[in-house]
Amino acid sequence: MDPNRVNVPAMAPQALERALTLPAIVYSDPSWFEWELGHVLGRHWQLAGHMGQLPRPQSFASVQVNRKSVLLTRDGHDQVRAFHNVCRHRGGPLVLEHGCGKTLQCKYHGWTYDLTGQCKKAGEMREAEDFDPSQMKLFELPCAVWHELIFVASSTPPPFEEWLGGMADLLKPNPLPMPYVRTVSYEVACNWKVYVENYLEGYHLPFVHPGLNQLLSYNQYKTQLFRWYSHQSSPIQSDLYGDGQAHYIFMYPNMMLNILPNRLQSNLVIPLSPTTCRVVFDYYTHQTSVLDRDIAFSDEVQGEDIHICERVQQGLMSGAYQAGRISPSQEKGVWHFQELIRAAWDAHVTS
Repeated sequence: MDPNRVNVPAMAPQALERALTLPAIVYSDPSWFEWELGHVLGRHWQLAGHMGQLPRPQSFASVQVNRKSVLLTRDGHDQVRAFHNVCRHRGGPLVLEHGCGKTLQCKYHGWTYDLTGQCKKAGEMREAEDFDPSQMKLFELPCAVWHELIFVASSTPPPFEEWLGGMADLLKPNPLPMPYVRTVSYEVACNWKVYVENYLEGYHLPFVHPGLNQLLSYNQYKTQLFRWYSHQSSPIQSDLYGDGQAHYIFMYPNMMLNILPNRLQSNLVIPLSPTTCRVVFDYYTHQTSVLDRDIAFSDEVQGEDIHICERVQQGLMSGAYQAGRISPSQEKGVWHFQELIRAAWDAHVTS
């Protein structure tokens, strides 16, 4: 990535009251996109799955994290680990789907590992000099479990408790965890940051979401900023969800938690290309009797978001837009996210 292509005033740190948005080029440039995969998504915690995928001890699962195949294991002592799903022999895959068992066998040449990643058997290696299978262990990744959600990082992320930073206090009134019930995903013709930034403000609610706007209180909508996440909240009144408080938590760089009375959604925004992304919603609830209604309403809201995000992407690529201004009262969540992107970029160009 050529720093000179984006070394413009909009990439300098911005005071909220005077902030410019990120420049349009970072929403479509292929080299910038590749830089983000390594220096933004690759250096922070990523949602990899949930404990429903490892339903009992001696379970394992294959998942995708930041375009890499990752192996999750739960050993006989209930310890959850994450590894690159890559055999130490010649790079073959160990797991192609979910399963249970005490060992994992490479699908290419049959090398066998236990659920701690230790190689237990390497066939046809008797004549290999200075070869000791006990020294062959799968490459392990940082892994943490929080409220039944499994997080993985592919490099050295911030300490997990620092990344969460006080979130437990925010969520005390909510009955977490809840059982996983369903996954719904959408493909969107926009850069992943367009979708994230749309999530990070309630400014658009009256104009894009007439149904949701009736349930939330626009005048009482609040945003709080923390080191690695932001928290939006509003009172909610709904015969579907019940009355109470709606919480929308964005966890940098690409995950959201939507917490309504009696329901949790985790929402992962997966970059696919400079101008496309996939948005994956996992539903957790004790009230499965209203799940179909919940998904139908969520699908309506997502359709509205997809419609506007795809048109914003077109505007960013039109050549007519370079950078805009931020509303300090309504878009400080957007500003917070963009400042984290700027900080990552600054660390890159000054290293």
